[in-house]
Amino acid sequence: MTYILFFGAYFFWVDIATLLFFTVEVSLRIWVAPVVDPRFKGFKGRLKYCFTFNGFIDVVSTYPYYLQWLIPFPIVWLKLLRTSRTLRLFRISRYLKSWRLLRDSIAEKKRELIISMQFLIVITFILSLILYFFEHERQPEAYSNGASSALWAFAQYIGDPGGFADTPPLTVPGRIIACIVGLLGIAIVAVPAGILGAGFTEAIEKENNKEKLQECQSKLRLAFERKLDRPSGFQAVPFFRTLTDIQARFHLTEDEIIEAVHSMPDFRLINIAATIPTGNLHADVLAVEHFNVNTVYGQMIDRGSRITIVSPASCVDPIAGSFSFYLAKIGGFNYISREIGDYAPYKSFYSVGEKLEEGQSEYNADLERLMSRDKAWSFTFLAASGAQEPEYNTQVHLGVGASKGDESLDAEGLIICDKELYSRFYTALSTHLKNEFGLETDNGKFHNTSMAGLWARRLKLPADSNNVIMRMAWSAFFHDPRRLVIARTIAETICKEIIGQELELSPQMKIKAFGFGDYN
Repeated sequence: MTYILFFGAYFFWVDIATLLFFTVEVSLRIWVAPVVDPRFKGFKGRLKYCFTFNGFIDVVSTYPYYLQWLIPFPIVWLKLLRTSRTLRLFRISRYLKSWRLLRDSIAEKKRELIISMQFLIVITFILSLILYFFEHERQPEAYSNGASSALWAFAQYIGDPGGFADTPPLTVPGRIIACIVGLLGIAIVAVPAGILGAGFTEAIEKENNKEKLQECQSKLRLAFERKLDRPSGFQAVPFFRTLTDIQARFHLTEDEIIEAVHSMPDFRLINIAATIPTGNLHADVLAVEHFNVNTVYGQMIDRGSRITIVSPASCVDPIAGSFSFYLAKIGGFNYISREIGDYAPYKSFYSVGEKLEEGQSEYNADLERLMSRDKAWSFTFLAASGAQEPEYNTQVHLGVGASKGDESLDAEGLIICDKELYSRFYTALSTHLKNEFGLETDNGKFHNTSMAGLWARRLKLPADSNNVIMRMAWSAFFHDPRRLVIARTIAETICKEIIGQELELSPQMKIKAFGFGDYN
């Protein structure tokens, strides 16, 4: 008896302690529900959360216990309150894999379950009405109307626990219908069970595929370990990895790589052949490109600089985003890039139309904010001399708002205001690229930058802002192994000529790691 009293008191205090713990936990769950799902925002939203399955279990198993201290309940209600607290066991189900698989299988096969049940219910109603026509004359009291025969038919499915359908048919057609209803009674259990079984198998298969996919994703991230770029001395994320290279390194199939890439927001497939100019035949080579994502449109890094590197077509032009990212990183400049978007049909953020693309309003707002600083400069980076474009006799093409072929700075509507500073920058850049890399530079010779929809004309920019369009041949920023040295040279020229100071390299460029994690 002493032991009973001891353990009774012990379990009482354990019960109180767990009740208090769960009360705090449930209250916090309700409070942060809008963070998990925006549908539960505000008082009404949180109330809505309380009537979800998990929310209802939380509330019913916790809060009603406190009512007995406020309202005098009969003993029966107190027992009900205590029984409701056993619903806490349902809370465990949210952490069980088997319960999650069952939930997923029901959700996956919900449509089939509803259709099968609708079919069985309709057939049962039809049979019960036919049964009424045959049995009404023989048993007018038992089958007085269609509802009574329907009640008899549906009662067979649940074993007639109330005994209110203990009136078997007497006519031959009625007995045949009763046999059919009996078979349907089997089907009403067997069909949903079969559907759920198939759904459960599919859910298990999806769970296994999910685990395998996560393993492939992890391997894919390992493929983009920073390596020493010997020409520059930087520890850099590889600009791309071919599918063949990834297969050889990590023993993944091509389908596994493609599925992993499609499931990850910061990876994409590229075709290296798209970087070859028209006329130069090249076999298609699929590769994987890795990039950083921190906005709805892609990537934005504010380093507090008055220089911003803009890459409006990273999601379409292979490696353009990676090169412009390093250009901004090496120089310590701001960076904004459109990494997310459909390849086709494609609408570039380079221009601003009447109808904005998804994410473009956020992109424009961030770009306006970055360019709101005094004497701000932007350098919009685009690819040239690839895909359907011919190969030019110059590799770096600058533009400041003039028509194609106008290499002067006398045109109206230019997107720079400090022509003298731009001229010094252009001369210095041309000299460095020619002497160090053999790259030729032009100003407006091959590309038109006078279009009215150009972002530098459509956005709200300060009057003293300067905007330069820089197109570079893929042969220079993609295929040339000195691409990071080229990026450093451009960054040094911008720092020296535009800002008026020497380039200071970030120590992060020497750190070995994976991906772009600490580059921001």
